[in-house]
Amino acid sequence: MRKDEPKQQSSEIPRQRPRGGLFRRREILVPTWRGCLVLLVVCGLLLFVFTRVINPFLSVNDSKPGGVMVVEGWAPDFALRQAMAEFGREHYDKLYVTGGPLEQGAPLSEFKTYAELGTATLVKFGFRTNDVQPVPAPGVAKDRTYSSAVALREWWQQHGEPMPASLNLITLGPHARRSRLLFEKAMGKKVAVGVISIDEHGYDQKHWWRTSQGVRTTIGEAVAYLYARLWFRAPKA
Repeated sequence: MRKDEPKQQSSEIPRQRPRGGLFRRREILVPTWRGCLVLLVVCGLLLFVFTRVINPFLSVNDSKPGGVMVVEGWAPDFALRQAMAEFGREHYDKLYVTGGPLEQGAPLSEFKTYAELGTATLVKFGFRTNDVQPVPAPGVAKDRTYSSAVALREWWQQHGEPMPASLNLITLGPHARRSRLLFEKAMGKKVAVGVISIDEHGYDQKHWWRTSQGVRTTIGEAVAYLYARLWFRAPKA
């Protein structure tokens, strides 16, 4: 290069070292308007699929033949009536009603647990007392469904009754998949746990996103199921 030729300027931006050496520059890619449009369409499709799939996924129906029936005592009257009808159609050995302490109205009620309240309601509807057994669960701050399942397992052990080969759990709407999962964790592999989901009456499960109750119930149960599936660990005895 001759001395009179100008020096070619570098196109590189000089790097500036931030003070303290805590940060450094990096190039990032940001979407164009076309990219934003594609992302918007994809998110819309995912949301559409989620709203159509999540409630049926949570409201699973997978019954097991024979065995015993288990009803969660907090279930409303219409669900208990359908449990009675199911008990009459199939050949169940017995019906067990689970549930912990009443959260409201217990001082004014002769029943202290949902198990006792659910049993009394079934009897009031005409269910035979010899065919139903309340199994109260202790009061716990969390994992109440699991606690009810453990109480049922321990009730069989304390009364010298063998654990059934299978049971069908009657519960409500999108609570079904999580309830079955927690009962499976409590019962172990020796008991085949089936589940029957009774449709909610407070909202349309096919269009759950149209009402506040449907949104609260479905989204809440979806989050609770993820917790039970991914992070729940049975407490050590």
